[in-house]
Amino acid sequence: MELELSTPALLFSAITLLMLAYTNRFLAMASLIRGLNERYRENPEEVLLLEQLKNLRKRVHMIKNMQIFGVVSFLLCVICMFLIYQEFKMAANVVFMLSMISLLISLFISLMEINLSTKALNIELGDMEESFRQSKGPFKFMFKDSKDPSIKS
Repeated sequence: MELELSTPALLFSAITLLMLAYTNRFLAMASLIRGLNERYRENPEEVLLLEQLKNLRKRVHMIKNMQIFGVVSFLLCVICMFLIYQEFKMAANVVFMLSMISLLISLFISLMEINLSTKALNIELGDMEESFRQSKGPFKFMFKDSKDPSIKS
């Protein structure tokens, strides 16, 4: 396959959009961590926070790695374009392949981070469900396994 200048250039838009999405995830997580920090200062014995903190630490590390591999992919794309321009075809092919591998690694880490993210949301949902069950609040109809005979499935 003949590698042309337009081929790695196509990755530019994809990688920059991906980096924007990663940055948005990072900013949302930073906001969440600040909110949890405030909650912790109000009630340091809350057990739920400990589970969330462990999860968030892993996710921050993963997002950092996602961004690193995304930036490496972007840099390799630029290098590839330079090599094509200079007519170093074999080197350009190798660098383009490395760029694609870096992008794949970034996407794979992103997939794992999404999985962890949903686990964190399930922790929150479990806590809210438990609170509603205990208080028999206005949302008790949502829980089919409730012992309340007035609730119909």
